[in-house]
Amino acid sequence: MPELIAPTTRLQSAWLEARAEWGPGAHEDGFGLRAADEVHSPAGFAAWVARLAEPPQPDQGQGRPGPAGSVYRWIVEDGRVHGGIALRYGPGDFVQRFGHIGYGIRPSSRRRGLAAWALGRMLDEGRARGLGRLLLVCEAGNLASVKTIERLGGVLEGLQDTEFGALRRYWITL
Repeated sequence: MPELIAPTTRLQSAWLEARAEWGPGAHEDGFGLRAADEVHSPAGFAAWVARLAEPPQPDQGQGRPGPAGSVYRWIVEDGRVHGGIALRYGPGDFVQRFGHIGYGIRPSSRRRGLAAWALGRMLDEGRARGLGRLLLVCEAGNLASVKTIERLGGVLEGLQDTEFGALRRYWITL
């Protein structure tokens, strides 16, 4: 049975195995990984995991009140990292561009319903934080994510052309 857990240094090798499956340079949604994060050494991995656990910060540079933060969870089963999911909240531009929730499932773990299962739990997390509706964004051609988001109540706002290609924007009312 899979579980959602907070990122932990205890699973460094399992996480690196999942990342290797995506391949070099691949974008891993839901992990909060930045280009400057060094995750191969124990110290670098620990610093990254610590950053993911930081409390919400004021929304820098936006001039809007309210905290901006993220909740990161890994999808784990029997010590294997299957993917990651993040709930991002606050009034920042990042949420408006890329959505409140981002997730990714490693290729060998796809088609098991893990994304829908994890998304359902993060919708519960959004409810618990008092959010009324959440924006989800996916690549226009990512039919698996389209089906997952729509299955969980996503209503298409529209398509948006970006520097990353065409994106579909959905809203889920909690």
